[in-house]
Amino acid sequence: MGQSRQSRLAFVQILAVLLLPGVVLAQQALSPLVRGVGPIEITVSDADRALKFYSEVLSFEKVSDKTVHDTNYLRLEDASASGVRVVRMRLGDEYIDLMQFAGTQGRPVPADSRSNDRWFQHIAIVVSDMRRAYERLRDAHVEQISSGPQRLPDWNVDAAGIEAFYFRDPDRHALEVIHFPPDKGQSKWHAPCEQAVPRHRP
Repeated sequence: MGQSRQSRLAFVQILAVLLLPGVVLAQQALSPLVRGVGPIEITVSDADRALKFYSEVLSFEKVSDKTVHDTNYLRLEDASASGVRVVRMRLGDEYIDLMQFAGTQGRPVPADSRSNDRWFQHIAIVVSDMRRAYERLRDAHVEQISSGPQRLPDWNVDAAGIEAFYFRDPDRHALEVIHFPPDKGQSKWHAPCEQAVPRHRP
């Protein structure tokens, strides 16, 4: 009888060893593959100039400022540079990285770049007051893309009342400030403590 119990116990242990990898794989399969979006990288020609613009004009806060010379990192970026300066900036819950590559100058944004070009991307910065935001941008003499803030019409029910204005940073990257009426957008975009929150828009 004892030998029979030992045999059954050994069988259960072997079965557990065989089934365990399947259980682990099933748990891994249930875990989300994609977990979020990290900082948005913006290549700039002058990190100090970009830092001044994004902090003073757009209220970003500098989180870190470092220069990387690691060849593996540069290979990851596919950059023929001796190093890259990375300035991380924060606004609300979001981050951007201002990237200046040393020893090489990339091609500038084409003068005739349009929003329907396949390379075109920009970030939208949520503001609490479009009039004040536009005045600040005009005082900073930004290059305008839009003639002025545009309000989406009431017939467009999903977007009615949203205001937006497009402009460029010192390297001519397209940027947008956007204002949501009380019944549009996420609740955090209406919080009194949030002056502006960036969001990525392709």
